Amino acid sequence: MQALSLKGTRPGRSAVILAGGNSSRMGEDKALLRFEGRPLLCWTVEKLALSAGEVVVVAKDEQHAKQLLNLTCSAGDGFGDHSRELEEQDHRVVFTWDSISGYGPVAGLCAGLCKASGVYVFATGCDLPFLKPKVVDRIFEMADGHQGFDAVVPVQNNGFYEPLHSVYRRDKMLAACRRALENKERRIYAPLQELQVYRVLMEHFRSIDPELMTFFNLNTQKDLETARALWSVHGLSCQQ
Repeated sequence: MQALSLKGTRPGRSAVILAGGNSSRMGEDKALLRFEGRPLLCWTVEKLALSAGEVVVVAKDEQHAKQLLNLTCSAGDGFGDHSRELEEQDHRVVFTWDSISGYGPVAGLCAGLCKASGVYVFATGCDLPFLKPKVVDRIFEMADGHQGFDAVVPVQNNGFYEPLHSVYRRDKMLAACRRALENKERRIYAPLQELQVYRVLMEHFRSIDPELMTFFNLNTQKDLETARALWSVHGLSCQQ
């Protein structure tokens, strides 16, 4: 599969975007869903290009991967305001697809980790319109500073993890995902049980994201309406 070249920063760090979900609650492919003039996937790739030297997009199958590659390369759907900041180093966007169908995010993450080259990998979905590069950077920095751990995972006040807004040691998480698949586990929490996890309360990030908008994901049409309303009030400040 062809790789898309951008300009980016942060060599040695990778990011994996899971874009092959069924989007059943949304009713349409979230990766292709247009938000403020561009597909959601383009927003996500662009943001992660500011924090990682390589972005791996995981589609549901080869045909879907080609569709997403064409989407991100097409005129008018490319990369917007942040592209001016991506000036210094070559940056790769790699497209791949789930190795095993029907096993949800575990299979997708396994496929993405196989393609990633960084020691640390930020894993996320394609449905975070307000993803904040500064928050992603902070999580990478925590991983660098806590090398006795295999993962840095934000945690809600009620104790629930945010496993798709987290940084993992590539080798450890890949091995854990493979074992989960061998055990026919579909839950993203299954591989986490094998890792040494550094938990950080989401509240920690309010200093750089006061409303914690980076964690706002789109699962339903109502979520999409809310995101558009937030954009109408805050505009590009939502994206910074």
